[in-house]
Amino acid sequence: MEIIDVTDATFEDEVLKSEKPVLVDFWAEWCAPCRALAPVIKELAAEYGDRLRVAKMDVDANPSTTAKLSIRAMPTLLFIKNGQVADSLVGAHPKRKLSEHIDQLLAG
Repeated sequence: MEIIDVTDATFEDEVLKSEKPVLVDFWAEWCAPCRALAPVIKELAAEYGDRLRVAKMDVDANPSTTAKLSIRAMPTLLFIKNGQVADSLVGAHPKRKLSEHIDQLLAG
């Protein structure tokens, strides 16, 4: 499954109006933990396939959505279902922990 890049302009349509649950990775180019997390996000996107939409948002390029959602630390992962933030994680976490949060999102 591909990872989509979302922007301030596309966030509502691509994420909030998504039929599927969405994992959004808020990242920044200068953020080392974000770079470390990137391959894990890629693996999760492949493993969950059509059950989960995975998106990335560059916080520096998209200040409006970042501010609206009070994203203050990178990486921040938001788990969104039916247009609402169902869960969040801040910082780089092991794949197993991310999978647990995704499984809860899909089961809920």
